[in-house]
Amino acid sequence: MINNEQKIYSYIGLAMRAGKVVSGDDTTLKELKKGKLSLVIVADDASDNTKKLFKDKSSYRKINQIYFATKVELGLAIGKAPRAVIGIKDKALSQKIIELVQSKNS
Repeated sequence: MINNEQKIYSYIGLAMRAGKVVSGDDTTLKELKKGKLSLVIVADDASDNTKKLFKDKSSYRKINQIYFATKVELGLAIGKAPRAVIGIKDKALSQKIIELVQSKNS
C-alpha cells in the first residue's frame, strides 16, 4: 500500500514533470516575491536561517509553507541534487500536498 509520504513525493514529481516546480533558495525566493508560488516546501534539515527566511517571506505574502523531507529526499523527488527549498506553482497540486502532509502529521 502506498503511504502518504510516497503520495507526496509522487505529487512533487508530477508537478516537476508539469514544469510547475522551482527549486533552490534563490530561484524559489524570486518566484515567491513575484507571487507565482502557491506552496513553499522547506526541507526539515535546512538551516535555521533558510527556514526563518522562507517562513517570514511566505507568511508575509500569505503563501502556504510546509516543512517536509530532507534536502536529499526533496532533490530526489525532482530528479536533482539535494535541495533545501522547492516551490510549487500549481494551486491544485499544492492543495493536495498540504492535505497529505496534514493527514501525515495528525
